Amino acid sequence: MVDIEESVRSRELRGPLAWAGNAALMMIPITGIFFLLDVPQRIGWLSFNEQYMGLFLALALFATFLLVPHKRAAMPNQVPWHDLIFAIAGLCAGLYIFIQYPKLVDTLGDITAINVVLGSITIFLLAEATRRLVGWPLVIIAAVFVFYAFFAYLFPGDFYGRGWTVSRLATYLYLDANGIFGLALQVGSGIVLVFILFGEVLNAIGGAAFLSNFALALMGRYRGGQAKIAIVSSSLFGNISGSAVANVVVDGAFTIPMMKKAGYPPPQAAAVEAVASTGGQIMPPVMGAAAFLIAEYLSIPYAEVALAALVPAILYYVTLFIQVDLLAARHGIHGLPRAELPRLGSVMCRSAGFVVPLAVLIVSMFFMNRRAEEAGLLATLCGLIIGFLTPGIHIGLRGIFTILINMGRSMLEIAAITGLAGVVIGVLQLTGLGFSLTLTLLEVGQSSAILLLILTAIVSMILGMGMPTTAVYVLLAVLVAPGLAKLGILPIAAHLFIFYFGMLSMVTPPVCLASYAAASVGKTDPVKTGWEAMRLCAIAYVVPFLFVFSPSLLLIGAWHAVTLSITTAVVGAALLGIGLVGYLFRPIGPVKRLLFIAAAGGLLIPVVQTGTYANLTWASNAIGLLLAVLLVAIEWVARSKRRELKGADTAKVSLRGSQDVDRKVL
Repeated sequence: MVDIEESVRSRELRGPLAWAGNAALMMIPITGIFFLLDVPQRIGWLSFNEQYMGLFLALALFATFLLVPHKRAAMPNQVPWHDLIFAIAGLCAGLYIFIQYPKLVDTLGDITAINVVLGSITIFLLAEATRRLVGWPLVIIAAVFVFYAFFAYLFPGDFYGRGWTVSRLATYLYLDANGIFGLALQVGSGIVLVFILFGEVLNAIGGAAFLSNFALALMGRYRGGQAKIAIVSSSLFGNISGSAVANVVVDGAFTIPMMKKAGYPPPQAAAVEAVASTGGQIMPPVMGAAAFLIAEYLSIPYAEVALAALVPAILYYVTLFIQVDLLAARHGIHGLPRAELPRLGSVMCRSAGFVVPLAVLIVSMFFMNRRAEEAGLLATLCGLIIGFLTPGIHIGLRGIFTILINMGRSMLEIAAITGLAGVVIGVLQLTGLGFSLTLTLLEVGQSSAILLLILTAIVSMILGMGMPTTAVYVLLAVLVAPGLAKLGILPIAAHLFIFYFGMLSMVTPPVCLASYAAASVGKTDPVKTGWEAMRLCAIAYVVPFLFVFSPSLLLIGAWHAVTLSITTAVVGAALLGIGLVGYLFRPIGPVKRLLFIAAAGGLLIPVVQTGTYANLTWASNAIGLLLAVLLVAIEWVARSKRRELKGADTAKVSLRGSQDVDRKVL
């Protein structure tokens, strides 16, 4: 993942250390492709997945401590002695697993001096690497869990435990499949690696330029086209970057100044970009890294997760699109002149090659039912071939090296996050804390499922402050999701629920990284930007509750129920946008705004065909529809009358003008 301040916190080395760092970065994707294509098995080498993860972590820790300084004020072109020791120690800890795991597999529970030492070193290095790459929050959470593992006997009630020694804990976290080299790191070094590589290749063959030109040609001429360009390009660019902050920085540098120049207030312009970029993580076909984790945790194809997330993503962008359109009407913002816009046909012709890898990816995953890794690698290969053959691109050997280095740098954050998340997961498994937390949540849920969901949403956003969505999801997937599933909530709905609220921490004050990044680009107040962003994506705080209680919004259920729920929800999303902006054909007062929001609420509730609340959902949709029709009719009539009065006044002025001319002539 690309960080907003990557250029600040990356060392610019020369000589042997620079070669070593770049070699490690390039080896991360190369070894990943080697193992993910099952090359070892094809050449007769029977290897364990843990061996690949050990090599992956060894390269990532080595590169991190060579290239990322321990503080921002450190010398940018020197590696201090302690970072050299950390880099070598990380390399040794990972290579030990890579080389010795076939021998260790029969004695994983044995406590030996070397296992304890290397396990302790690995935990420390993961914490320090995470601190350097993404900050303190996840490190503090991991430290709290490790503290609990040592001193569980001091805790009361259901949280009382025996406590574990340093040697037992270090060995378990280092060698057990539920620890560091567990599911989180497996997904990070597998599916996520493939799709980050796919994004780098798309970017290298002109993906960012194509998306900008495509958005300009498609939306530039319409009212508020500047903001609509930001929405289209950022939602599509999210499929390449995989990071809300990176999306804001890359896309916002072009879209935010354009929106400000058109007439959008600076906080609104920055907020539009922040919300559009954050939504890229929930927009299929390629969502954020956490979506791949959902597929692995639930043991379902990634295509099912992408399909389930489709309708909520559409509602998210419909509400945003309606709001920027109405804000443009309120501020009198017009589209760009046609002369300044590229033609859609010529854009598609020039960049037709860029569409091919995406088409290959979609066909492979959704129609041929290929595994996500296979589909991603196939689409990546297709992109490389197009890059070699297209005259204006010419990737070449130097371009391949650049792709590999950039991709390896992006994987450093993933390696640190997923490795340290494995520490938290391991503590939960070893101490039984996960079971205790599930029981506590079930007790809360028995009194009120809504209360449990609200608490879960709040916890998700609090944990997400300052942390990437992937890290938040991994924590909540093991802490909260099991309790939600045991209350009868569909597992995929439970996991998407925490995924959504973890993602919303990117735009929700007080710590909202995407909003801060957008405010920095737009040179405006970050707090105002955060509040504007909350308003623009207000529907995202509501939809997760809806699909938890009625999975028809996740495309689960009878086709007629799903169709009806989607139709009413889209209309409700549009009405919500009207109510939040306070404008339709003219400015709308506070009372009517509340009525529009109430009508939106009635239509957003999915219709339930059977059960206790079936009649209530039908009634809410009927009332919402009637109220919406009445409100829109009132505003339409008012606009017609205003036009008639304006026409009459214009006619009177024209008549008076002609009479004055006649008098002068006479």
